[in-house]
Amino acid sequence: MENPTPIEPVRIALKKSESLDIVWSDGTESHFDLRTLRRMCPCAGCQGERDLLGRTLLPVVRTTYDGPITALGAEIVGNYALRIIWSDQHSTGIYSYTYLRSLSKVG
Repeated sequence: MENPTPIEPVRIALKKSESLDIVWSDGTESHFDLRTLRRMCPCAGCQGERDLLGRTLLPVVRTTYDGPITALGAEIVGNYALRIIWSDQHSTGIYSYTYLRSLSKVG
């Protein structure tokens, strides 16, 4: 049995004060508002660390940053994710392409 070709970004455009736009290898386009994307940061500090049974081990830390949320920059992580450096100095979230694709289906 052959593995299906993974859906990957073919173009990533970060508009540092507005949005993250991705064109996927299947032609789908995703648009992410930066404030929403920051709120959905997948790191353990933002979402809480979970054990094997899904129980939260660490409390969820909410940002108290009152300024406008902008992206200072971003970098590709391996061939599977994007790391964004935020204006509130947060940068530990690794947004996998699978996670970003799932977020684009939510909104």
